Amino acid sequence: MLLSVTTNKSWLPITTASKIPRRKITDNRTRETLEGSNTPQLRVGAIEEEGIGSGSYKWVGTEGKMSQPFNKIKSVKIRRYKDNRKYGVAATNVKELLKKGCKLLKVSSYVVSHVCLYADGTAVTEDIFPSLPDNTELVLLSREQTWSGVACDISQLLSTDQQTSEALIEAAKGLMLDEQSPKRCKILADLLLTLEDRSVLESREEDEDWFQGVDARFKTKSAYMKYNCESRIRGYMKEVDDAIKIIQKAKVRTEFLKTSKRLVEMLKTAKYNGCYFDRTEKELDRLCTQQGCTGPGSFDQDECQSRHSINPYSNRENRIVFSTWNLDHRIEKKRAIIPTLLEALHSHKSTDINLNYFYRLLFTKENLKLVHIVCHKKGAHDLLCDTKKIFRRTSNTDKGCQKAKGKKRRLV
Repeated sequence: MLLSVTTNKSWLPITTASKIPRRKITDNRTRETLEGSNTPQLRVGAIEEEGIGSGSYKWVGTEGKMSQPFNKIKSVKIRRYKDNRKYGVAATNVKELLKKGCKLLKVSSYVVSHVCLYADGTAVTEDIFPSLPDNTELVLLSREQTWSGVACDISQLLSTDQQTSEALIEAAKGLMLDEQSPKRCKILADLLLTLEDRSVLESREEDEDWFQGVDARFKTKSAYMKYNCESRIRGYMKEVDDAIKIIQKAKVRTEFLKTSKRLVEMLKTAKYNGCYFDRTEKELDRLCTQQGCTGPGSFDQDECQSRHSINPYSNRENRIVFSTWNLDHRIEKKRAIIPTLLEALHSHKSTDINLNYFYRLLFTKENLKLVHIVCHKKGAHDLLCDTKKIFRRTSNTDKGCQKAKGKKRRLV
């Protein structure tokens, strides 16, 4: 068996036969003397050979391992800047890698100056290259180019046009066929859901998949979304009507029924505010645009910290998921608005109540926020109705009429 050590000039073979001369091996931490044997335990450090003469031999490699007389061939995958295509290359060092890479990618070696890791953008030097795992992905760059890792690909993905998106969709579908990791499958599925955006399509004939499970009377997406919003508002009105069950006094019940009837009339005039989800309505009246709906966050926030957004017009899954988004009352319907209305009717007639104020609190975006289900806080909001707005303000004309009626009664 032959072992080799390096000097600054050449490799020096050491025989491990039984007649090997006595050696001393030293390093910075230990000093060992090993008798000749067939399996010498060599360590990194200086070697002094007795009977031959002393000399300093530098071992290349990690502690406890014998160095090899030749650099190991490393197999890696390379790609150009902002190019998804990868190519396999075998090289022993960075210089050889750049030479082969330029030839394979058909770029001038004068243009490409360095190489870095695809994952995080770390520059690959001659010292790092031997320690790279096989099939490591690398990016070849020019002097002007920089690479910050996978984030660069994400940035490129966000800036793709329609033609590129179609290619990405096919690529993602291909990856899902062979992918075993549930986490990666979920990421690919979400990516496909985002890329397969059919929001520009409007009619049932154009996007039949979107209308699966939707009543046949709806011919367009906007018509269905308008109905969807109307249904939610009708539900709020039903909750108001249900409050009559807890009213004991007949007089109060009568005034409440008058109030309820007037609220329904106001809703009918406003078409139950279905315009909020109808993207064809005027911008000031709607909550959904061509790009979808953005959640403004919970009732006590000005914007959503999680940046929740959804486009129910884009595909059937988003349409279904959108049903979990809530029109949340800042001043709560059951804890504040309805109880305040009932309390006011116990001591006043329905004509004295400022119904416009209660209407806005119950049914308009003045008090409603479209929020993702995660941002919908179920606890008490601790917000109350404005006591100054509960009752109608008596106008000067009304005061004059009341005075005239009073004088007339006194004359009689």
